[in-house]
Amino acid sequence: MYSRVNYTIVGIFVLFFGAGMVWFAFWLAKYDLQEEFDTYKLEMYDSVAGLSIDSNVKLRGVDIGSVSKIQINPQNIEMVEVFVKIKKGIPIKEDMVAHTAMFGVTGLLSIEIDGGTNEAKTLLPTKDHIPIIKTKPSFLTKLTGDIGGASGKIEDLLLQSQKLLSDHNIETIGNILDNTERVTAKSEELEDKVIVTLDEFRVSMANINKRLTEAITDFKQMQKDFAEIKEVTVPTVEKLMETSKNFNRVTLKVEKSIERGDYNFKKIFEPMLVDIDILLGQLNDMSRSIENNPSDLLFKSRKSMKGPGE
Repeated sequence: MYSRVNYTIVGIFVLFFGAGMVWFAFWLAKYDLQEEFDTYKLEMYDSVAGLSIDSNVKLRGVDIGSVSKIQINPQNIEMVEVFVKIKKGIPIKEDMVAHTAMFGVTGLLSIEIDGGTNEAKTLLPTKDHIPIIKTKPSFLTKLTGDIGGASGKIEDLLLQSQKLLSDHNIETIGNILDNTERVTAKSEELEDKVIVTLDEFRVSMANINKRLTEAITDFKQMQKDFAEIKEVTVPTVEKLMETSKNFNRVTLKVEKSIERGDYNFKKIFEPMLVDIDILLGQLNDMSRSIENNPSDLLFKSRKSMKGPGE
């Protein structure tokens, strides 16, 4: 009797345990036989490594379904078709975009759907039509591409650096530095010469300014003197002109008087002519005396000394 009771208890326990395992399996798969789903398709061009059947599908971080099928497009081997089951009643908009995302640190992928506005049109699946949700490259794909591009750029940079640091270029750079040093030294010498020249130029300009100031002062003094001379000269010239006019009038009067015979020039000049004749005679005598004895001009006043017996 006791053995039958034990078998019954064990059987009941096994049945409950089996039912619990089945329920637990459904719970783990988050699968409810009463829940309905709509099917959508994703067309992806990047790698889906880590994505598998039953991977989660999330909308703004909320679980809304799972991946039902993954396959390569038979007409385009660059495209991967991913079919997802999304709970019925959740609106999927035309402006929503799907991409793969890393699930924790396990390396597994899930599907993340972002974007969407209330004004956008809703994708409605039917038995004969499976709507397509737009996709974009995942962050990991972008990062990988960026790293690949960066590595290529780094490689090109290293090649360019090797070319730049070649022996010929290093020698050329050394020559350039030497020439730069020489040019700098010459520039310093030239700068010193320019400074000296500028100083001399400043001194010259100061002298020029001084001379110009003196010249302006002299010119002003000349203008002042000329004005004074003008004040004195103009009346004198006017008086000379007036005198000249008076002299001309007197000359005309004299000429008219001479023409009329008012003056007897013979009577006037006759005594003068006699004196002139006497003077000319004396000059002739003196001329002959000097010609005969030139020393008389100096010693005539001295009496000649008589010798003994004279």
